[in-house]
Amino acid sequence: MRTAAPDETARRQRRRAHRRRVWMGVLAAALTVAAGFVAVGEARLVGDAVERAGLAAFYTVPADAVAGEPGTIIRSEELVGVPFDARAWRVMYRTTDVHGDAVVSTGIVVSPLGPAPAGGRTVLSWGHPTTGTAADCAPSRGFDPYALIEGMRLLLARGYTIAATDYVGMGTDGPASPDSYLVGTTGGNAVLDAVRAAQHLAAAHASDRVVLWGHSQGGQAVLFAAERAPQYAPELQIEAVAVAAPAADLTTLLSDHISDISGITIGSYTFAAYAGVYADRGAELSGILTAQAQKLLPEMNELCLLSNISRLHEIGDPLLGHFVTADPASVEPWRSLLAENSAGASAFAAPLFVAQGLDDALVVPSATAQFVATERAHGMDVEFHEIRGADHGTIAYAALPALLAFLDAHRV
Repeated sequence: MRTAAPDETARRQRRRAHRRRVWMGVLAAALTVAAGFVAVGEARLVGDAVERAGLAAFYTVPADAVAGEPGTIIRSEELVGVPFDARAWRVMYRTTDVHGDAVVSTGIVVSPLGPAPAGGRTVLSWGHPTTGTAADCAPSRGFDPYALIEGMRLLLARGYTIAATDYVGMGTDGPASPDSYLVGTTGGNAVLDAVRAAQHLAAAHASDRVVLWGHSQGGQAVLFAAERAPQYAPELQIEAVAVAAPAADLTTLLSDHISDISGITIGSYTFAAYAGVYADRGAELSGILTAQAQKLLPEMNELCLLSNISRLHEIGDPLLGHFVTADPASVEPWRSLLAENSAGASAFAAPLFVAQGLDDALVVPSATAQFVATERAHGMDVEFHEIRGADHGTIAYAALPALLAFLDAHRV
């Protein structure tokens, strides 16, 4: 057996010591970075907690709230608990409902730190999935108001300013903010006016270039925004539109689920909103809901979806088979109202990205495939991704790699 010479042994020991120092340095650096992210996360949570104190006052609608142009800001405040390397604001802004009346919406605007490109930042206007219809179900009122902006970190990294509406009827109460659940025109206007609101925040550096991105209920709102933009907000340049499992065909959506618990929950939100918005067209709850359903409707509509799903099911289970008096797709005015609030009636110029989970039990894949076929029949540029293993809750995240590639391909 060969024995190492003393000099060689010393060299080996020095090399091992050097390697230990290097790895200890790497570990220390990694721990420092990790600690930084933990500190940022803790600071965001602390900031969120601090902001809760004045929340109710912010969402109180002033008497003169609707006196101004759509997209102008009624009230704004910069947020303390913010995403890493970003600034954010809570906003209350003016928009327009389906009747052309001035109404109020709320939301948040998030913008990356650092210098903006020449001409300002492209604005991504986000439409969130269903959270409920009561005022406190608004994402901007939540403890983490950024939680439902699906893909936010990647979108900020692209340099976008993000405008995330609560829609009309959430966040705020009262005549200036009527319930608008799945009312397409009102939702689309709120999505577009959120962009205009962002433009009124100088530090957000928001330009006229716009990307629209929405999931489920937000998919419907975003599609209506794209269809309406040339008339409602002609100054905005809609560069691209993207949707995940969009609530595009409301007739099919409600007909598919009117006898299950999902249909009872969605129907409770929808029928209550339509009875208020379309009362002049005979949209009375007694014309579609059983007496038992009418009695339970107010209690269901007070509950936010994500935080009260078990309670909603508990209330709704006795209504299985006893919710409606007829299929809403077969009786007026509900048949016409559902058709009018379904997307795809008209084409738009921007390229369209559509993602659909093949395991989605709510927005069924065949309904989205039919919507895509309709849009293509209009001559539209549609990129369609059907994703195995993705359901209604996961599809927006599962679609992000394809979405980013789509945006790259269109140089947005």
